[in-house]
Amino acid sequence: MFVSMKAINYWIVVEKIKEKPKNIAGLEITDKLDSDNRYIKAKVISAGTKVEGVNDNDIIHYDKHQGHGITWNEKLYHIISIGDVVLVE
Repeated sequence: MFVSMKAINYWIVVEKIKEKPKNIAGLEITDKLDSDNRYIKAKVISAGTKVEGVNDNDIIHYDKHQGHGITWNEKLYHIISIGDVVLVE
């Protein structure tokens, strides 16, 4: 029997989306080198019961310095608060 996880209250479970490296003036810029970009893109796996404006499967941008990792079924997800979300695509 498969048991899925569900976020509660104001928490959101996300899966980070890896961005492709960018070429700027012949230099390859990766996520680790892109220090000017404070926000990262992620897919919402589960939005908490009190979260408004963000739904499961939405693509969001959130502050990359926020949140904590959690392993579920051998896959790494991140837990963030609704206050960390700055954009919903």
